[in-house]
Amino acid sequence: MNENSYSGSSAATLIATLGGQPQVVTFALDALLARGEQITEVYLVHLSLENPRTRQALHRLQQEFLDDHYAGRRCRLRRAPIQANGQALTDIRTAADAEATWQSIRNLIAELKNEGRRLHLCLSGGRRMMALLAMSAAALLCDHQDRIWHMHTPEETLRRVKDGAVMHVTPADGVQLIPTPLAPWGAYFPALRTLAQTSMLAAQEQLRLFTALEDPACRRVWEQLTPRRRDVLRAFAEGKRPDEVAAALSISLSTVNTHKTAILNECRVAWGLPEDEPLDYRFLRERFARFVQQV
Repeated sequence: MNENSYSGSSAATLIATLGGQPQVVTFALDALLARGEQITEVYLVHLSLENPRTRQALHRLQQEFLDDHYAGRRCRLRRAPIQANGQALTDIRTAADAEATWQSIRNLIAELKNEGRRLHLCLSGGRRMMALLAMSAAALLCDHQDRIWHMHTPEETLRRVKDGAVMHVTPADGVQLIPTPLAPWGAYFPALRTLAQTSMLAAQEQLRLFTALEDPACRRVWEQLTPRRRDVLRAFAEGKRPDEVAAALSISLSTVNTHKTAILNECRVAWGLPEDEPLDYRFLRERFARFVQQV
């Protein structure tokens, strides 16, 4: 892909929550670029810049994105301030503040998905409530190509990089970008995406009711499987690709695919899905990730 272009099928957007620690954003971006991701824009979700630490963090990041370039490649930095009634929100203290935050994040994700963007969400900065609300909106609006990441930074490194004292690290510093399970319900059940147009509480209640149905359906599938197919399902639920499942279980890829087809057929029955509903191994990861931890 031409690195001077902001578009393209491989282009992706990083959404990062921001508080007083700007290095969280650059650490995440560096890690994604090192993985070969074509990140062409970064959106910072943040509260009011009246907070001096947030303001300083933004200023520090702007120095990393001069002329819409980052580390020698085109990558633009954009702000996505949390607003309530047209004013920047200073903190999340009330239910109304949470609602405004959810709607701001929801609108951002919806806009980017409507543009066909593939999203990476790094939710380790700023208020924890922002991360929780972002995950709720992502469940409705994201699809299986999108990713949510958690960042682990060792205590010794944390002390050294605090407040943006260090904006880039090496592998020896031990910073890890860890994938967080994302169940994109809206991708498999598009009708659920209409929930994103409602209030936060209404959407979360409907999601709660919907996900409450998952465990019985997962268990019905599990009980229909042979021990070997349970092994295959568990491997998919742990995030492995078909070739990785084959290697892990010492079986051929064609055998994996045979088991996968049988498992997905059981899923169609358990969830009442039509025969022409497109399903693949990602469906197993997203539906069974939590279930297999309990069996």
